[in-house]
Amino acid sequence: MSPVPNGLSTTPASEEEIREALYDVVDPELGIDVVNLGLIYGIHVDDTNVATLDMTLTSAACPLTDVIEEQAQSATEGIVKDLKINWVWMPPWGPDKITDDGREQLRALGFNV
Repeated sequence: MSPVPNGLSTTPASEEEIREALYDVVDPELGIDVVNLGLIYGIHVDDTNVATLDMTLTSAACPLTDVIEEQAQSATEGIVKDLKINWVWMPPWGPDKITDDGREQLRALGFNV
């Protein structure tokens, strides 16, 4: 069996593998990862190992989409062949989407959540 280019497996990545990698993607303004902030609405991986994230931001006016996209690309490098982000605004993000771990992290930073 010959090695696969770029060290990628021929089997598409699982949603869980991708979600785990996205813990390294941190919202630059809040300092909390996008998973615990509840910004990931869905993860889809096709047969060619291209992943598409349904993702939102805390505000549609957020100027940092490029930074978050670059972090997500870096975090999933070697896991997927390509990563695409489908920015979604419905339903709108709200504090209710933050995980318990995310709330603990925000409280440690002085936020009242």
